[in-house]
Amino acid sequence: MPEIRIELFGGFRVEVDGRSIPEEAWRQRKPAALVKLLALAPRHKLHREQVMDALWPELAPAPAAANLRKALHYARRLAESSTGEPLIQSAGELVALPTERLRVDVDEFRSAAGRARHSGSFDVYTEAIELHGDGLLPDDRYEEWAIGPREELQLEYLSLLEEEAALLESRGDIAGATRAVSLLIAADPLREDAHVRLMRLYALAGRRADAMRHYEQLREELGSEPGPEAQQLYAEVRARQTAEPELTSELWERVGDLRVGSGDVAGAVAAFRLAIESADSSDAIARLHRKTAGAWLAHHDAARAEEALETAERLVTDPTEQARLVLLRATQAWASGALDQAEELAIEARPLAEAHGEPEDVAAVDETFAIISHMRGDWRRGLQLEIERTPTGAPTLARVFDIHHCIGQYHLYGDALAGGVEDYARETLALAEQNDAARAQAFAWCLLGESLLLHAHWDEAAGCLERSCELHESFDGSRSGALPWQRLAELSVSRGNPHESDAMLRRASAIATVSPMAMHMWGRIYATAAFAQLEQGDPEGAARSVRAGAAAAVRYGDCPSCSALLNPLAAEAFGALGDIEAARMYAEAATRVAATFESSAWSAMAKSAAGSVAAAEGAQTEARARFEEAATLFDRIGHSYWAERSQTQASTG
Repeated sequence: MPEIRIELFGGFRVEVDGRSIPEEAWRQRKPAALVKLLALAPRHKLHREQVMDALWPELAPAPAAANLRKALHYARRLAESSTGEPLIQSAGELVALPTERLRVDVDEFRSAAGRARHSGSFDVYTEAIELHGDGLLPDDRYEEWAIGPREELQLEYLSLLEEEAALLESRGDIAGATRAVSLLIAADPLREDAHVRLMRLYALAGRRADAMRHYEQLREELGSEPGPEAQQLYAEVRARQTAEPELTSELWERVGDLRVGSGDVAGAVAAFRLAIESADSSDAIARLHRKTAGAWLAHHDAARAEEALETAERLVTDPTEQARLVLLRATQAWASGALDQAEELAIEARPLAEAHGEPEDVAAVDETFAIISHMRGDWRRGLQLEIERTPTGAPTLARVFDIHHCIGQYHLYGDALAGGVEDYARETLALAEQNDAARAQAFAWCLLGESLLLHAHWDEAAGCLERSCELHESFDGSRSGALPWQRLAELSVSRGNPHESDAMLRRASAIATVSPMAMHMWGRIYATAAFAQLEQGDPEGAARSVRAGAAAAVRYGDCPSCSALLNPLAAEAFGALGDIEAARMYAEAATRVAATFESSAWSAMAKSAAGSVAAAEGAQTEARARFEEAATLFDRIGHSYWAERSQTQASTG
């Protein structure tokens, strides 16, 4: 079998056993288009009718079929003349490229993108970005069949550039980040956020004049004033041309805050360190050390937070910062397992936050109490006490109940906890109604709906989740409520109506974009989108959703337990497409999640992912065994829909 390499980025090239088929050999466009179509297709195979619809949409079936036979004959001859092997194979009504020794640069690009996001490696990011080059098949820009793939790959390319620029910026490689953002702007000139990032990079590099000049260029290109963020940055740069250390420190601090939000602790710490170097006051230095400690503690690294905490405590004079440091000490204590000490410090932090802090500081204290209760195994009683003591309509409640939604997932999926969630949600709802706590009611309706959904009580689940959505919509300025909308979409797919989930997922996505719960939501949203596409027989669409989920995780951060369902569905999608490397990568992620918590459900997800990998590898006996194990585990925790689905996979795999 000859080795075949097909390149589609920057132009069309085919090599067979290291020898290029000359460009002039493709003077007949339809045989070339046939090879391009198959190179872009899932598993590199298509039904004859799909090919005819794409290449000869205007012809009746008989003449279109005749044209296809001619194109097939010509394309086969090109490879047979040098190797004796056909370039395109036929099997019944399918035409395909021989996948055994086939390499396509588009496949390599997608694989590199997945590896880059999982590893955070600049080298792999660079590999993927360089593969894309000048884009997909520039000579076929106006071919209908090329438009969809080109747009999808272009979006992936833009996301990779944006992600690489953010990582480079946070680590102080301003020149590298500037190159990446310049490529991003060249590919998408109307991306205002990219222009703002380039202005910030110029300012960080001391190129103030370039930053202001770029703002003027952006204004001319838009034909109007840019948005508030660009205007604010322009005003800062223009007003502080002689105050370079202060401006540089503020910019690096902003970069650090962005990297904390995306879950990039190393990038955040590096950015805060650079901000400290150019800070001009002890209060600013104390604040930056406090943020450095917070970045480490966000990833439960209590030991590495200690030095930054000690430095901040030594320098701090501002009472608001003092309150925040006391709370960080509480966070460090619970991260180290010292729960009594953590509670004492949280009690100390509460009046300080109320006296000197913002509403978000008070909310952070309440979150800490929730986490301490959770770690003690007393979250349910702790939440009810919180409802009883919290004033109705308190502005901190939205953020606090978002944290409870995340903790609630451990109860929904944990072996020792799941059985009592429904009764607990009903008790909490009654208490919330008694105390006229509307946000607590929205939380309880959602938790109750989730429990009913997982146990396949569809009609009851729908009513509860819809009520939660209604309550969230009634809150002024609400940035919460993404979870019940996502669960309603999941319910639609589970009930056999996957096409109805799109509108609900759009509602969830709109909220997640501005929600402090973003890192807990995007994995769920894209998992549900992939679920819907798989149920409609569209593994390629499911793979697109998985890739979008990976990009969102880089931008917003990721909660592995909240996004757990994405892993088996990703393994299933990529396995169906024959991308075993990607399927295996997500199966390994599912196994890591299952190892973090005693849960039949998460263990079932890992078994299901392993079954999809085995099926893709042709190991059908192993695949059946893994799917049957998944069905047993799902059944053990009462997730009857997923148990039945896994059993079906075992029977048909």
